[in-house]
Amino acid sequence: MSTDQKKNETYVSHLVELRDRVLRSILVLFLCFLGLVSWAPDIYNIFADPLISALPPGVSMIATDVVAPFFVPIKVTFFVAFIISLPFILWQIWSFVEPALYSEEKKLALPVVLSSFLLFLAGMAFAYFVVFPAAFTFIIAFSPSEVEIATDIDKYFSFVMSLFLIFGLSFETPVVQMLLVRLDFVSLEKMVVFRPYFIVLAFVIAAIVTPPDVVSQLMLALPLCMLFELGIFLSKSIALKSKKTN
Repeated sequence: MSTDQKKNETYVSHLVELRDRVLRSILVLFLCFLGLVSWAPDIYNIFADPLISALPPGVSMIATDVVAPFFVPIKVTFFVAFIISLPFILWQIWSFVEPALYSEEKKLALPVVLSSFLLFLAGMAFAYFVVFPAAFTFIIAFSPSEVEIATDIDKYFSFVMSLFLIFGLSFETPVVQMLLVRLDFVSLEKMVVFRPYFIVLAFVIAAIVTPPDVVSQLMLALPLCMLFELGIFLSKSIALKSKKTN
């Protein structure tokens, strides 16, 4: 067998393996969704609870689109199913790329993937349990008495999903810092010098990506600053370990 034939067989086998792992991931996601779909209205009620709890008595959310009462709970349920199945999906990705990695890359990749997943969940939980109740209460408290509050469920879904993404990604800050130090892209000394600039940058980012209220902006900027400090602390331990190894 020629070298080109071996390369083609290897390429095809990789494609087949990739297809199988994608299909397994889709199947697990579909099964999770099927297992949850009968509870879609209840899942949406939990999803909407931060706003419903902040609304005045007797006020509820509305649907301006005919199909929104059906599709919005379905979208929320699919999102929950994706979060539940994400560990399996990440494991499939890891199993596919792991044979091609060097031993040092394997030691680095798995902790990065796991910590990124857990920190993203932590960011979402922080947004749901801390930011949403405080921000919604603050916004509604400052609403004029003549204005009737009626939030559309589809707009609420889009708003909450964007904040989930923002807070989930912001909680990845320590992982990014450790990677930069571990891969020698940025020295620990430069990161410490950058601290005051990052504080200003955190408040600028919070002002741009969060709603125009002080509460949600502070609740993104302050955790970003604390996460940056945590990243510096963890990067120091990484730098010390690498020095001992060398």
